[in-house]
Amino acid sequence: MRVLILSVTAGTGHNSTAKALSDYFASINVESEVFDTYQHISGIIAKSIDKGYNVSTKSMGRLYATMYSKWEHRKKEKDYDKNSPMRAIHSLVSSKIHAYIEEYVPDAIVSTHPLAAMLMDILKKKNMISVPVYCILTDFTVLPYFEEARHLDYLVTATELLNPQAFKKGYKRSQILPFGIPINPKFAKHESKQKMRKMLGLDQNKFTILLMGGGIGYGNMFETFKKIDALNIDCQIIVVCGRNEKAKAKIGEIQPKKQVLCLGFVDNVEQLMDASDCIITKPGGLSTSEAFAKNLPIIMINPIPGQEERNTEFLLNNGVAMNVTKTCPLDEVIFQFFFFPEKIENMKRNISLLRRPNSTRDICEFIANEYKNKLKESKDIKENKEVKENSEKI
Repeated sequence: MRVLILSVTAGTGHNSTAKALSDYFASINVESEVFDTYQHISGIIAKSIDKGYNVSTKSMGRLYATMYSKWEHRKKEKDYDKNSPMRAIHSLVSSKIHAYIEEYVPDAIVSTHPLAAMLMDILKKKNMISVPVYCILTDFTVLPYFEEARHLDYLVTATELLNPQAFKKGYKRSQILPFGIPINPKFAKHESKQKMRKMLGLDQNKFTILLMGGGIGYGNMFETFKKIDALNIDCQIIVVCGRNEKAKAKIGEIQPKKQVLCLGFVDNVEQLMDASDCIITKPGGLSTSEAFAKNLPIIMINPIPGQEERNTEFLLNNGVAMNVTKTCPLDEVIFQFFFFPEKIENMKRNISLLRRPNSTRDICEFIANEYKNKLKESKDIKENKEVKENSEKI
């Protein structure tokens, strides 16, 4: 079996999801390829999408949020395909992707990004693709324009609680697979806090806060760190700055009041989560799902406008996170976590309803089993046809 995994570089989450799927496919002897969709169409377009996403979410956050809301609430017509300029643009470049699909000859296609999903929907509607197409949603919401991807075979969502959103966009229940957001299977394994803290050179019995800004170190990490370090509580801090070397250097230049482990880009986030009592991070779909797998309550900061604001609403409404705002500052939130451990335990109970630690396994094995069932069905049809032909000869 061969699986083509389509990703788009806009942030880091979509590519991480694609890699998690590819790695698991390899473990069950399924061939796969992660394909940067727009890089194949045009390197210039690919860089523009990535850069445009970063600029729009950081420098023009409010404008992006306004546009996102308009995309969510645009006028609903019976035939979206004829009313969307975005779809018209994708139609112009879909033939280039189709040529590669014809060359690769996959048995299934998986999209980890909405833009790639729209391309596949165009080809599906034209009957140019006969293999099943799966689209992975990497947020706790059904994104705008997914009403234009209803020709896809399956929509993989974070949870059954998103079903009403999918229904409103025209999806049937049979199309929805609430397996969760794919994460690296290593997050499904657990080690004791004391063991991990000892390995990391931290106090084994002290309340531990993990501060993360994602792979790129999003947000003003230095200022956030200073607020935690100034707290009048007995705790220790793990800071993961990612590729934000400036923040890492500034933290390294000061003399902190608390015990601090300051790191750059790491590949052992699962161990850092095992060592921690809570995590402070922006509410990205992937990082949130990883924290859920570790039963780790979340303090949300700096949500990216648009989809991460929808993630924030979802997580708050389901009692699995707290959100830092101007009127609910970080020190007050941490105070509640530190002095009221029952709050953390309540959140963990709620997390147990949403966590999908084996999401990647479930998705990959579903795809593999669907392929096996299709082969068996084809074989049965062929055998029945041969039996019928032989009986007619007799």
